Amino acid sequence: MKSQQAANRPDNTAFTQQRLPAWQPMLSAHFVIPGFLLIGMAFIGIGVALYITSQNIQVLEKDYTGTGQYTACSECADMQTIPCICNVTFSLTTLFTGPVFLYYGLSNYYQNYRKYQVSRDDVQLWGDVTKSPGDACAPYQYIDNKPIAPCGSIANSMFNDTFSLYQIINGTMKLVPLDGKGIAWWTDYNIKFRNPSAQGSLQDAFNGTMKPVNWSKPAYELNPSDMNDNGFLNQDFLVWMRTAALPDFQKLYRRITSGDYALGLPPGDYVLQIEYNYAVKDFGRKKVVFSNVTWMGGKNEFLGVAYIVVGSLCLVMSVVMLVVYAKYKFADENA
Repeated sequence: MKSQQAANRPDNTAFTQQRLPAWQPMLSAHFVIPGFLLIGMAFIGIGVALYITSQNIQVLEKDYTGTGQYTACSECADMQTIPCICNVTFSLTTLFTGPVFLYYGLSNYYQNYRKYQVSRDDVQLWGDVTKSPGDACAPYQYIDNKPIAPCGSIANSMFNDTFSLYQIINGTMKLVPLDGKGIAWWTDYNIKFRNPSAQGSLQDAFNGTMKPVNWSKPAYELNPSDMNDNGFLNQDFLVWMRTAALPDFQKLYRRITSGDYALGLPPGDYVLQIEYNYAVKDFGRKKVVFSNVTWMGGKNEFLGVAYIVVGSLCLVMSVVMLVVYAKYKFADENA
C-alpha cells in the first residue's frame, strides 16, 4: 500500500510541491492613491484627445426614406415603381477632407435577432452549392424543389439600393468616382466565402440553383464585369452578410479616393442619384452618410466621454482616499 502511494506521489520539486517563491503586493495608501491619480490623469488625457479628434471628423447625413419630415425620395417611398430613381441634393461650403467614405444606414433593423443571424449555410457560402441547404435557411431553402443560392434570410434581405454621385459644375453633372474595392473584411473575402468551382463560367457553377426570392438577379450577375467581385465574393454581398450588433447601423458602400477627388469633395453643389429598391417604410428609416476618418476611426463621441468620466471618477476616488487616510492616520498618531 505504501509503495502504491509513493508511486502516485508527485515529484519532490518546487513546482509540483508548490514551493515556488511568490510575491504578493501589499496595497497601501502610498501606492493606491498615487496609482488612482495617475490612472485618472492618463484617462482624462486620452479622453480629451479622443473627443477633440472626434469633433474634427466631418459627417454629412441625408435621410431619403421619403416619409415624415424628410421629403427626399417621397415619390419612391410607396414602392409602386421598381426601380425608382430619385435625387438627393446638397451643398458643401468647405472642403470635405478625403478620403471620403460613403455609407448607407438603416434604423430599427434587427440583424442581431437570433433566428435571422443563423439563417445561412456556411458550407454553401464556402463554395459548395451541390448539397441541400441547411435547415437554418428555412423558409428560404428551395424554390420549385431547387436550392436557393445563397439561401437564408440574411442573403434574401440584402440591401440593394445603388448610388451615383455627381458634382454640378457650370450646370453640367460631373461623375464622382466611387471605389468599391476592398470594402469588405479581408477574412470574409479570402477565407470565409468562396465561389463554387466549375469547368465553365461562374454561371455554369450555379446551374441547378435559384436566386433568392427578393433578388432581381442571380448571384453570378452581381458584378459580371469583374469576376473578382462577383458571386459569393461580391463586396456588397460580403458587407451585408456581416450582420450588425445594434438595430441602428451603417455599412460601408463606397470610398471616394481617386481622380479630382483624391483630396476630398471640394466646395460646391452635388447630386446623389439613388436607385430606390429597398422598402423600409413599414419598419424604419434609411439614410446615406458621408464621413471621413482619423487615427481613431469614425466619429464616436461616446468613447472620449467614457474615458473622461472614468478618469474623473479615479481622480475623485484618489481625493476621497487621501482624505480618509489623512483623517485616520492623524487620529491614530494623536491617540
